[in-house]
Amino acid sequence: MRLNDQVSPDKPAIILNSSGKVVTYAELDRRANQIAHLLHRRGIVAGDTVAILMDNNEHVHAMMWAARRSGLYYTLLNTHLTASEAAYIVGDCAAKALIGSAGTRDTCAVLTEHMPNGLPAVTMIADTDLDGWLRYPECVAHEPVTDFCAHDEGELLQYSSGSTGQPKGIKRPRGSSGPARGAKPSTPVFEKLGVSTDSVYLSPAPLYHTAPAMWTMCAQATGATTVIMERFDAEQALAAIQRHRVTHAQFVPTMFVKMLRLPEAIRVKYDLSSLQRVVHAAAPCPPEIKRQMIRWWGPIVDEYYGSSEGAGISFIRAEEWLQRPGSVGRPLMGTPHILDESGTELPVGQIGEIYYEGGYEFAYLNDDAKTAAARTPQGWVTVGDVGYLDEDGYLYLTDRRHHMIISGGVNIYPQEAENMLISHPLVVDAAVFGVPDEVMGQRVMAVVQLADPALADDALAETLIGWLKERLAHYKCPRSVAFETQLPRTDAGKLYKHQLIERYARD
Repeated sequence: MRLNDQVSPDKPAIILNSSGKVVTYAELDRRANQIAHLLHRRGIVAGDTVAILMDNNEHVHAMMWAARRSGLYYTLLNTHLTASEAAYIVGDCAAKALIGSAGTRDTCAVLTEHMPNGLPAVTMIADTDLDGWLRYPECVAHEPVTDFCAHDEGELLQYSSGSTGQPKGIKRPRGSSGPARGAKPSTPVFEKLGVSTDSVYLSPAPLYHTAPAMWTMCAQATGATTVIMERFDAEQALAAIQRHRVTHAQFVPTMFVKMLRLPEAIRVKYDLSSLQRVVHAAAPCPPEIKRQMIRWWGPIVDEYYGSSEGAGISFIRAEEWLQRPGSVGRPLMGTPHILDESGTELPVGQIGEIYYEGGYEFAYLNDDAKTAAARTPQGWVTVGDVGYLDEDGYLYLTDRRHHMIISGGVNIYPQEAENMLISHPLVVDAAVFGVPDEVMGQRVMAVVQLADPALADDALAETLIGWLKERLAHYKCPRSVAFETQLPRTDAGKLYKHQLIERYARD
């Protein structure tokens, strides 16, 4: 995948919605080349990894394109992580360079306290000063603007939280696309949506997530204009569609809910007629929410199912979904198989774990056991989702293995918060899980068993939440805490979490 050079150099490649800043294709190409030359001059070579800790701004794509054309892996860090959480990922991926921004300066400033072996060899920060860090863009002012293109194209090395609490890197082989420009975008979903050089693609989500990062780059490889929201706001998303005549966009269901909750007078005041197709993913969309969106925007609200691992992809158009509500579509890449716990393939209509045959090649970084556990002897791959196929090959999701929480389109594994809670001196056991939430899809909740049950009250619940927020990214922390005198465990220590989920989901 290469930045498209067949469009006018003066065409906007990036428009920041709130600030109105524009980066043309010529400017994006120039910036990417200069960054690539600097990294090369500083000893970063093909196959190395660069970590990027940046908010949505005008520089993120230049950093990603510089990494791709340098043959580097690039790891995007969630900007809500604590310094210790970010430091773990920087160390785990063995980053040789770390790039921050003004919006993440506070985290960058204290990373060294959590990295006993020191920061990466190259540290660079955009639009601000930090002792020992190169200031961008000034640091590349004298770098060449000539094309920099390694033989093997770089690749995203994204991290996805593991069920044991520690995030895991998802590593794919670097491509060998050579120096050719204008290469075909790497996602088959873009072809189904019909994104072209005439398109305007809106990305309302943080670019540290896999899909927003890859899809905006695919749009730029196509030659479309990408409109980036610095942060999501329901009304501002509608205003952006009208202002920039957006043709295509990707959302998560939570964003749909927030837009639907706007007063009718605000919803109808914006002209959304430019929209051709939009797509959603990341979490199951409540059928009634999707019906409301289709009634509002027309039958243009498509859906795909996939994973950061790229194990397989399914896709369903709005018109098909109206005939099969709840389905996430038929395979677009790979062949799905539904297996029971013994590995036997199940017939149509029976629920089991979803495996895909023929997806992207990948491995979990530094975890051969996890890589092997995700595969069958035939090489089929699972990411732990559960569902079934109907007689026409349409896939339906019914659950997530290990009770992964999906809140606002973000995957949250509860083990990390559980482990932290149990480390509190007043706590002897804890369970963290998701309960239904009208806006977020799910919200994080904890049930705690105290050493002294007499201490249980609302004040202690708030204290525990605050204690967690000092140690973990806030989105991982429970929004409410309940107390039980005894959690439902077997003598062998197995927790029957489903009992808690069923009980508190009704409250």
